[in-house]
Amino acid sequence: MILVTGGAGYIGSHTVRELRERGADVVVYDNLVTGHIEAVGDAPFVKGDIFDKKLLVETFAKYKVDAVVHFAAFSLVGESMTDPAKYYRNNVAGTLSLLDAMLEAGVKYLVFSSSAATYGDTGDGLITEESPQRPTSVYGQTKLMMEQFMSDYDKAYGMKYVALRYFNAAGAHRSGEIGEAHKPESHLIPIILQAALGQRSHIGIFGDDYPTRDGTCIRDYIHITDLADAHIRALDYLENGGKSTYYNLGNGNGFSVKEVIETARKVTGIDIPAKVEGRRPGDPATLVASSDKIKRELGWKPRYDTLEEIVASAWKWHSTHPHGFEK
Repeated sequence: MILVTGGAGYIGSHTVRELRERGADVVVYDNLVTGHIEAVGDAPFVKGDIFDKKLLVETFAKYKVDAVVHFAAFSLVGESMTDPAKYYRNNVAGTLSLLDAMLEAGVKYLVFSSSAATYGDTGDGLITEESPQRPTSVYGQTKLMMEQFMSDYDKAYGMKYVALRYFNAAGAHRSGEIGEAHKPESHLIPIILQAALGQRSHIGIFGDDYPTRDGTCIRDYIHITDLADAHIRALDYLENGGKSTYYNLGNGNGFSVKEVIETARKVTGIDIPAKVEGRRPGDPATLVASSDKIKRELGWKPRYDTLEEIVASAWKWHSTHPHGFEK
């Protein structure tokens, strides 16, 4: 049995869906602060906080959990800079609580939702797993600290983990039944599509003076289903005796903010208005991944590897669920 913390959230719910479609036994653990119960489907669900060690241990025992996929964390880069206490308390202390509960219950395998934000601004080249980790945001710093916890717990207690450092998760499930629904929304593609739906007057471009080809930030976008597939491969790897490790997850192609807007205009057929605004603190100019390691070692390969496919799947969800999971 696999316990998915934050399994009612965006990435968590898609991973739960993919696990169940492949016949895995899954229980979702989420406090529903940012997640949506509607996204869980018919998977067993426990409403709980990762600070509730007693409930975690009871859940591990009740469902005979042998592995955890850990998504539960706050993830807004801008907010992490203005309210660092919230991020250190929830992401760092919360993960420590989870690890201690796993230790007490004898759960030895953990797949962790890490982030490209642990690298910070590395320049123009492809980021590999050996690139220096120098976060430029508190959010990135919390993810790096969580990775360090896991490394130390492995050395001391034999708890095996895979940290997946992914770049910009995007898109929606192929059915169009679940997708991205954050309040407030902070991710570029859904914000652009909200503007396409008339829910925003325009899409803001945060800075056009970066040292990039068109002056706007460049990011590597990876489809949510490809992310889910990587988590499942990481679980299989650990359960087959794999050693603790970490992998980048991305397409290896970077797209600028202006290029994403143009793609969305093409997919939707709508002339989406855009306006240049000031830079945001903590935003590196370029983040593009080399995913050679996970391709080589786990046989992972993105199935949705064009920006147009990613945006089209997101549009399928947003155009049919303009208010997310709200009726």
